[in-house]
Amino acid sequence: MKKTNAMRILDKNKIPYVINEYEYDESDLSAVAMAEKTKVNIDRIFKTLVLFGDKTGYLVACISGKTELDLKKIAKISKNKKVEMIHMKDLLKITGYIRGGCSPLGMKKTFPSYIGNSCLNFETIFISGGKRGMQIEIGPKDLIKILDIHIDNISINS
Repeated sequence: MKKTNAMRILDKNKIPYVINEYEYDESDLSAVAMAEKTKVNIDRIFKTLVLFGDKTGYLVACISGKTELDLKKIAKISKNKKVEMIHMKDLLKITGYIRGGCSPLGMKKTFPSYIGNSCLNFETIFISGGKRGMQIEIGPKDLIKILDIHIDNISINS
């Protein structure tokens, strides 16, 4: 298996993780589909969303797979008046990752990052491994430490 940027960062920092590969369907790259394929509890799957804030620029949010990001909450927490999702066509240019394979680790640049506080309910969570069909299982505290990620309630249904 070829290492992704996300894995190289974890290796360099001696952070333990487990790779979980699965067959994916390009027509459905959702966390729900991933949970069904892998039989992983969807509450433990954290999707990575990239946004643009009117004051701070780009930022990253990781939320549980079954929840929806609360744009008003993330704007307030990130000290923006307004945030919006970036256009999918810009994802690769901004992060170095494609849709369905965007990891909060190893982006082209380091952006302020936020994660839903429900991550602390689990010993390990799943984040994208940096390519489609690959998830990294990692302790949320390790992810928080390595990314200096902010923890808060940023979902509508959390």
